[in-house]
Amino acid sequence: MSRRPCAIYTVGALCALLLVSGIGLILGQVFRTLMHNRLKKEIVLVEGSRVFESWKRPPPPVFMEYFFFNFTNVDEFLKGAKPELTQVGPYTYREYRYKDNVTMVENGTMVSAYNTKSFVFLREKSVGDPTVDAITTVNIPAWAAMNKVKGSFFRSSMLNIWMNSLGTGIFTTRTVDELLWGYEDPLLVKISTTNREVEKDFGLMIKKNGSNDGEFVFHTGEQNYLDYGRVKTWKGQRQLTLWSTNESNSIAGSDGSAFHPLLNKDERIYIFTPDLCRTIYMDFEKDVVVKGIPAYRFTPPRSVLASKEENPANEGFCVTPQECLGTGVLKVSPCRKGAPVVASFPHFYLGEEKYINAAEGLSPQREHHQTFLDLNPTTGIIVRANKRAQVNILVGRVIGFPKTKGLNETIFPVMFLNESVEIDDASAARVQKLLLITKLVSNFPLFIMGLGGILLMIFIILLFRTHKQKKEVKRIDFTKPYTSTEEDTSYSPVNHKDKDDPQNGNYIGMTPKVDTQD
Repeated sequence: MSRRPCAIYTVGALCALLLVSGIGLILGQVFRTLMHNRLKKEIVLVEGSRVFESWKRPPPPVFMEYFFFNFTNVDEFLKGAKPELTQVGPYTYREYRYKDNVTMVENGTMVSAYNTKSFVFLREKSVGDPTVDAITTVNIPAWAAMNKVKGSFFRSSMLNIWMNSLGTGIFTTRTVDELLWGYEDPLLVKISTTNREVEKDFGLMIKKNGSNDGEFVFHTGEQNYLDYGRVKTWKGQRQLTLWSTNESNSIAGSDGSAFHPLLNKDERIYIFTPDLCRTIYMDFEKDVVVKGIPAYRFTPPRSVLASKEENPANEGFCVTPQECLGTGVLKVSPCRKGAPVVASFPHFYLGEEKYINAAEGLSPQREHHQTFLDLNPTTGIIVRANKRAQVNILVGRVIGFPKTKGLNETIFPVMFLNESVEIDDASAARVQKLLLITKLVSNFPLFIMGLGGILLMIFIILLFRTHKQKKEVKRIDFTKPYTSTEEDTSYSPVNHKDKDDPQNGNYIGMTPKVDTQD
């Protein structure tokens, strides 16, 4: 066998091997499975894992913005007019969060921790000075006290006397700093003399600076990657006892700080949030890209805060059958010591029109008021997030309190917050590197197929050239040439005349040589 056919057969065999191997690896998803298994083993909540330190102390900066609704027509509202509200904000704080008292429990299959948060004011990102700027809004301690004693003639009468003697109204003007971080309320001071369980100070964020929400126990994800970061218990509870159904009381999903890798668009993300005293869920909305990192955007659908008529599963969140609110709001008084606090999205986004139209100055906008999570589907890492929630107070006529007699039932907006985070550049670079490695390893079979394709082209070219050369060889006509020697021919003049022709010269004729007999 010559060298050229041997080379052709070698290239053909190697081409077939590479193509078959590549197709087999792609169909079997061998390298993709190997890489995914590696991710499942590395993204776990144990010492020394790729994500454990960043889970304990997240590097990206978190910002908390507070927006207040300044009430500008108190007197008219008391006479039955629609409240007029002006949004004031943001008052921005840098939020520092970390996991404290991290301990491996249950033979290392679980990890317990406390989510500690602290806040530092950022004047350059705020509209004003929170210690100076004053806001007129609902007097939450007064409304909480009135709702607590309603139905009791004696207690209502006593509270009325105290409110009148102290000059306490149902609306108040306080600085932003007081409303957020607390102030000593005269009415609460008076009530505390008869009930030591009542605290003298009130604030929307009181005792939340440098504190935590209680002990969480999380799954590490070692046994099942889908359990990574999932909450097992909160404050020792597997379920809440605040609502009327097991589904409503369930503690499910993550605490919002960690999500399992290898997400898909069809799954529903569950998050337990102590601020709302319940578990909420998010669905996939769209693909996004943050700092070059692909991500899935998940956001709460309308059904999360839908009425029981629109979503029967929400019936368990009715405080009583008579206190079922409409779509877009959730009464959280069971976990707010009975205070008539109502949670919603900012400006009643995704809520019923009646709540939006109940006050002037509300304008829900998806861009500014939607809550969302942008998660990288491969790693489950949060690349961007905005948690937006609004605090409202349910106001209306309370029997036994003349100051409320002219009021219609209204869900009155007090403030809303925007807690935002975006992955920092250093973390983004590490994630991009990890994703590149994952992509290269997962797509290695394509490289093998590409190499096989190149060899296939070389194989075809070699076959074509060999076939062409064979055809050229067949066209050549081989014939035997005629040669003469002196023995075969002799030279003689044709005749004497031609021999002496002065014009034409001598003509020499070539005739076959004839043997003569001696």
